[in-house]
Amino acid sequence: MEKELLTRLESAVARLEVLSVAPPAPKASSRGISHEAVLDPSISALDDLVSGFLGRVLEAAGKIGGEVLHATKVVEEAFSVLKLLIVESKHCQNPGVAGMAAFLKPLNNVIAKANYLTEGKRSEYFNHLKAVADGLTALAWIGYTGKDCGMRMPITHVEESWQMAEFYSNKILVEYKNKEPEHINWAKSLKELYLPGLRDYVKNFYPLGPAWGTSVSVLPSSSSSLKAPTSNSPSAPPPPTGPLISPGTVQSRPREGMSAVFEAISSGQSVTAGLRKVTDDMKSKNRVDRTGVVVSVEKGKVNNITVDKCTKMGVLFTEVVAAFEIVNCNGVEVQCQCSAPTISIDNTSGCQLYLSSDSLGASITTAKSSDINVLVPGAGPDNDWVEHPLPQQFIHAHKDGQFTTSPVCHSGA
Repeated sequence: MEKELLTRLESAVARLEVLSVAPPAPKASSRGISHEAVLDPSISALDDLVSGFLGRVLEAAGKIGGEVLHATKVVEEAFSVLKLLIVESKHCQNPGVAGMAAFLKPLNNVIAKANYLTEGKRSEYFNHLKAVADGLTALAWIGYTGKDCGMRMPITHVEESWQMAEFYSNKILVEYKNKEPEHINWAKSLKELYLPGLRDYVKNFYPLGPAWGTSVSVLPSSSSSLKAPTSNSPSAPPPPTGPLISPGTVQSRPREGMSAVFEAISSGQSVTAGLRKVTDDMKSKNRVDRTGVVVSVEKGKVNNITVDKCTKMGVLFTEVVAAFEIVNCNGVEVQCQCSAPTISIDNTSGCQLYLSSDSLGASITTAKSSDINVLVPGAGPDNDWVEHPLPQQFIHAHKDGQFTTSPVCHSGA
């Protein structure tokens, strides 16, 4: 018994001696990363991004627990994969669209895991899970290979990807307003992870995409260094039996939004192959048959004319049977050559209205409008137009049991 105890003590002492002289173990976020890569400023900045922005998301998720915490762990895993891809991109050639599917396979697998959490019976935290799954498409900026790859520039891609996830993030903010602040903190921290976190990181280090190397090495099985969910985890998806996206295959469930874009980019096919080149003669600015002038045709009487949401434009018409309407406009000029029973001006700023002698009997209605001037012909044929500004300020006074309204008159001294 004493001999056995002595042997165990000697073994423990030997292990302690080894640990005392061994170098410190690298952080979990640096597994599989060379010492040279760890010293890379972009890698250090990514570690700061993870420890800072993602750390706050994990902290809030820890207070919520359950599915939200599990989904946030998937986000942490995705950023670990992104780190490995950034390091590998510095040591391999640009794979182009054809080879991008293999390069992005580790990231694809993590995004598939996040999407799996949103499937099946709708969870109580469905909005959290969708915000996670849709937000992860922002990490696909690493797949940008050039202006002909059919993908938006990395910074724009990150911003647009978050717009899709923000729809569900905003739902969380509304649902948990004035209650359970940890959910509010989680949603706000998740947004900050992407905007400004990931966006500024990409802007500072990779605005034009990854810094591809010159060798022809391919990504080692980096996904094997990532911790896969255990089989007894209630939310863990089954292990993938093949690539999430492969050329020539059709997914059983169609993708939506930026997920569809990411899927097309990773398909191994040229996403711009079917597009026609727009020649100079096809551009609108060079089309002589397309101008801002409405061609006059013989079409009889016009019942109604409506000008909506126009700025700095002019309208000349002969007559209308019912009414002429101006809505939501700014800086317009209108001239009636014959007659218009009713002229309506609504929510408009700046309108010059020219009336002919035949249209002086028109009923003019204004609402929420300013700077409205009506010009009528002078007394003689050679006289100038006479300008009449319509009042935009009114005085309301209570008299004899009711309110009376009168326009404010301005007179110069």
